[in-house]
Amino acid sequence: MKEIRKIVVKVGTSTLTQGTKKLSRRYMLEFAQQLAYLHAKGDQVILVSSGAIAAGRELLGHPHVERGMSAKQMFAAVGQVQLMHIWRELLGIFDIPIGQVLLTRADFSHRKSYLNARDTLFCMLQHGIMPIINENDTVATKEIRVGDNDNLAALVASLVGADRLILLTDQEGLFTADPRLNPEAQLIPVVKNIDEGIFALAKGSSTTLGTGGMTTKIEAAHIAAQSGIPTVVASSARPHVLIDIAQGQQIGTIFLTDITPRESRKRWLLSEKRQGEIHVDDGAAAQISHHGASLLPCGVMHTVQPFGRGDIVHVIDPQSKSIAVGITQYSAAEIDQLLGSHSTGIEDILGYTYGHEVIHRTNMTRIKP
Repeated sequence: MKEIRKIVVKVGTSTLTQGTKKLSRRYMLEFAQQLAYLHAKGDQVILVSSGAIAAGRELLGHPHVERGMSAKQMFAAVGQVQLMHIWRELLGIFDIPIGQVLLTRADFSHRKSYLNARDTLFCMLQHGIMPIINENDTVATKEIRVGDNDNLAALVASLVGADRLILLTDQEGLFTADPRLNPEAQLIPVVKNIDEGIFALAKGSSTTLGTGGMTTKIEAAHIAAQSGIPTVVASSARPHVLIDIAQGQQIGTIFLTDITPRESRKRWLLSEKRQGEIHVDDGAAAQISHHGASLLPCGVMHTVQPFGRGDIVHVIDPQSKSIAVGITQYSAAEIDQLLGSHSTGIEDILGYTYGHEVIHRTNMTRIKP
């Protein structure tokens, strides 16, 4: 059975406008065709789309207003509706439903928000809905802003455990020098280690309409690499660029990583401070230890210490040994109400549900004896 791939694709303002002062519907349609091709193949695609502020300026006739955060937020509020309307119309041609997700840095730093965002994206992908993500510019303050959609895309890729992050730009990739100024600049096809030398190559690159140049793309690739996710930076002007990258062609610059997403998550779980314990019976302990199964409420005996949804906890077997560490879907108080119950009865007991599992196997790593 073919494994479904998760791909996060980021497209910037300068690409969507094609260097003009308005969104290029022609380009967006061509891009939508590529997204539709991947979607039809069974890939789960998440689109991080810039362009809301540009769309707002266009819709309001490019008015002269004072520069400042409030003006940008005004354009974003107006333009986000327009941007989503265009994506809905274009992807609707291919019968792909879309859903808007607006995020800030706070959604990645607070565990409950992190889990809620991840669960929402997983649910959308499961039902064939393509998430279209942007920063919540309308309400984001300096303290909670990610600041650019390259880094936002990397955080989203880490959030969902993507197999590949693709950043499309007006450049072919990372060069040995600025190709616009130095005709002898050479494309760097593969970067194995992102160090200060790599960042130095990107200094001075920028776009006129977007917020990020090559520096933010390297920052994003570094974030993704720490989560075990390779990143491709490539030119949006290349025909069928998404399809070619998805098919494994060497295009642009690929930033590699020496760990897998699973290894990255395991290291993180084992290094984080645990907030409590969940004690399980022999049956649940065997399923987790030998098969890496999820923890269901029917296998829980009791909890120790108050902890909340999204906290990291120990899973303890009847011999008082820690057999796993994981992120709990439910608080200790909620789990205590679910002891011994079947997963299908969670909503009847609590009045709501965050899923059938107390800890899903993708959020748990086993501890070897």
